[in-house]
Amino acid sequence: MNSDPLNVFNKEAPEVAQAFNQLVASLQGTTGLDVKTKQLVYIGMKAALGDSQAVDYHTAAAKELGATRAEIVDTILITLTVCGLNGVATCLPSALTVYDGLSKP
Repeated sequence: MNSDPLNVFNKEAPEVAQAFNQLVASLQGTTGLDVKTKQLVYIGMKAALGDSQAVDYHTAAAKELGATRAEIVDTILITLTVCGLNGVATCLPSALTVYDGLSKP
């Protein structure tokens, strides 16, 4: 069984996946926010949804772009105002494990 949802998406719906990837590339090319800030925004949105797998991926990317541990923590904590404890409980522990290099996304 393939546990990587993006691989499944690419395999099962390659045309849609390609269009999605083009959308992502277009958004990455916008200039209103720097790339680190965009990763922090992704972390906050995905944490609000309780998507720890995506939070872990974007945490690793944000760290590579210079995000501090405190920025990761604050980004996830701010989801408390939107969804209560769900984002913090679901995503903060694994995000910090990834940030601290104890696991990979």
